[in-house]
Amino acid sequence: MLAPARLTSVRLLAGPAPVAAVVVVAAVAAAVLGSLRGGLTDLHVYQAAGRAVLDGQPATAPRDPVTGLAFTYPPFAALVMVPLALVPWWLAALVWTGASTAALAAAVVLVRRTAGRPAPGWLVAAVTAGAVALEPVWQNLAFGQVNALVMVAVLLDLLRPDRRGSGVLLGVVAGVKLTPLVFVVLLVMVGRRATARRALVTFASTVAAGFLVGPGWAASYWVDGLVDAGRIGPPALAHNQSVYGALTRLLDGRPGLLVWLAVAVPLAVGILVVARGWWRRGDLLLATCLTALAGLVASPVSWSHHWVWAVPVALVAWERSRWAAVAWLAVFVGRPMLWLPWGQRREYAWNPGEQVVGNAYLLVGLAFCAWAAVTLVRRTAYAVGESARGRVRFRMPHRGRTL
Repeated sequence: MLAPARLTSVRLLAGPAPVAAVVVVAAVAAAVLGSLRGGLTDLHVYQAAGRAVLDGQPATAPRDPVTGLAFTYPPFAALVMVPLALVPWWLAALVWTGASTAALAAAVVLVRRTAGRPAPGWLVAAVTAGAVALEPVWQNLAFGQVNALVMVAVLLDLLRPDRRGSGVLLGVVAGVKLTPLVFVVLLVMVGRRATARRALVTFASTVAAGFLVGPGWAASYWVDGLVDAGRIGPPALAHNQSVYGALTRLLDGRPGLLVWLAVAVPLAVGILVVARGWWRRGDLLLATCLTALAGLVASPVSWSHHWVWAVPVALVAWERSRWAAVAWLAVFVGRPMLWLPWGQRREYAWNPGEQVVGNAYLLVGLAFCAWAAVTLVRRTAYAVGESARGRVRFRMPHRGRTL
């Protein structure tokens, strides 16, 4: 038998203690960084937006006094940020980073359990800590971004669609950041209309809340700012790993609306069709990851930290091919687009080979989707063949042989 002390240590490793340690370390590091007033750029902007709401001003004006940046999210998102404005900066940094790290750990647990795999505390802690090596993850933490929190909310609703109230979380995070609306499209495509309806009603409520707080500001956002891809930064920047960003760099200027849509829409729709196929085969996890990639491909701006979905995709790939998972991780650890000259419009000078390297996230994401499509077709063809052979055996037993 194990000694009591030894038994206790085993339980701690199997339980939540290792995960809590990772969360606390990340949170304390952020609090120290916050006390020095350095880093966590986007968290500064979030906190300033919360203050603007409390002061009865539009969150986009004035700009954050620390970074000089404007708040570019929907008006409802500024309401969500109000609690950040009520606490000191260092405490906001601690809580926000701790919550983001905990969300990343929760995502690992959800993915493992959905895949039918155990999720002991030591493994979740190790994967969460190791995930920080991925550029999208440490960019999320370094900027104080919201993406990890959005991702875990989406996973909760999509991987547990029969849960009471499923769709509400999706609607809330869509009100904070519009890109999760792509998951509503998937829900409609797979016949989960009640969940999709709850998500849309919740999202509409967030839009209404924004108009109640600031009608003029909300109208300006939804009418003028929504379609302006440049309002949140230069789309040619290497960190923008979307079709729109790739086209901007390739064409030496922003593509026309029709050109962008002609490329992005067929790709996104094709990926969603593949996601629907996997969902109907019972693989909700792969379908959800594919839908996330469809959103990243189609969005006008998909900054590298938006690609935090690299973590669940890596876990999905690991279950199917270790080599594919290692190759996937290598891209997001190596961040190839930053090996090239970037910033200050230098992306326009990339040659064809550099265009391939400079769009690494986008291309590896499309490669993963292509693999999923080919595998789905093969499995569907195999299932049809097996079904046909089964029918032949059933109908012609008298021939003394089966075909």
